[in-house]
Amino acid sequence: MLTDRVIPFERALAGKRILVTGNSGFTGGWACLWLRSLGADVVGYSLPPEMSPCLFDVIDNDVETTFGDICDYGQLLDAVSRVEPDLILHLAAQPLVRRSYAEPLRTFLVNAQGTAHVLEAARTVRTVQGVLCVTTDKVYKNNEWSWPYRENDALGGKDPYSASKAAAEMFIQSYAASFPSELGKGPAIATARGGNIIGGGDWSEDRLIPDFVRAVVNGGQLTLRYPEATRPWQHVLALIHGYLIILAGLTSKNPANFARAWNLGPQDVKQYTVRDVLSLMSDSWEKPDLAFLDNPLPEAEALALDSTLARNRLGWNPVWDTERVVRETAAWYRQYYKDPKSVSELTLQQINAWRKEIL
Repeated sequence: MLTDRVIPFERALAGKRILVTGNSGFTGGWACLWLRSLGADVVGYSLPPEMSPCLFDVIDNDVETTFGDICDYGQLLDAVSRVEPDLILHLAAQPLVRRSYAEPLRTFLVNAQGTAHVLEAARTVRTVQGVLCVTTDKVYKNNEWSWPYRENDALGGKDPYSASKAAAEMFIQSYAASFPSELGKGPAIATARGGNIIGGGDWSEDRLIPDFVRAVVNGGQLTLRYPEATRPWQHVLALIHGYLIILAGLTSKNPANFARAWNLGPQDVKQYTVRDVLSLMSDSWEKPDLAFLDNPLPEAEALALDSTLARNRLGWNPVWDTERVVRETAAWYRQYYKDPKSVSELTLQQINAWRKEIL
């Protein structure tokens, strides 16, 4: 259970029926646990987990889930019609840059067309008051400049993943403009653009922390692609904190104040490179053997987000700095490999620790 004191956005979401797409994934697992703990009625629509272990299996989620593909519009519409949600948190995605080079068509179908399917289903099922679509910091046309991107900067994307998410943003803008919620023609729609999230329970391929964990546990090498690249590192709870504020706002008396794009980036003044984060993880656990990839596929060298809008208008603040984020992440994995059955409680404890700092 969560602590006794209730945060206003939690009070607004308690009792709401919320459909989470991609709930079998890393972020989806944390989001569902927080939502269920505050009293929301949570249901899921997702592909089955593609790897083991996975967060979906190791924490006590107990979320009614329809296993399906958002690319199958008929199946998705049937699920949304049956559930009749008040809100949709759209997390389902093909989230990996390197996989997007191997599977560009699938990446565009899932991230762009799949988002259109979610929006159309939400427009069709009249119970839906609001939809929050989660995209990425990589939707911006990356000029490799030193200052952070703001919500009104140009969208773009050289790699298939980034371009597919930018395309999804165009679909979202079109639906919001064509079927305005203030005229009752569709739900209020918002997007959230976040950076590289880390936290316990992520075992995805080609990500720094999961690759680190596998190298430590299995005694193998950790291969680095861009050790000097900077990323907006943040704990998964920072993003979910922002998502819940926005979702609550979409059901408020003035949903138009929340139906827009929001940057959700870390608060650190210092920018941390891949090598920096690896060093922090090593300090909190142990250092694996390192290798370096020759001729890696192109990825952005520098990314940073300006989250002034979210801080000022939403009152959102990522309360853990990068060093705390890494310590909490390392603690989660250490506990999992010591006693897997105990991580549900640890996950709730970390949610509560976050909540206590924003109460």
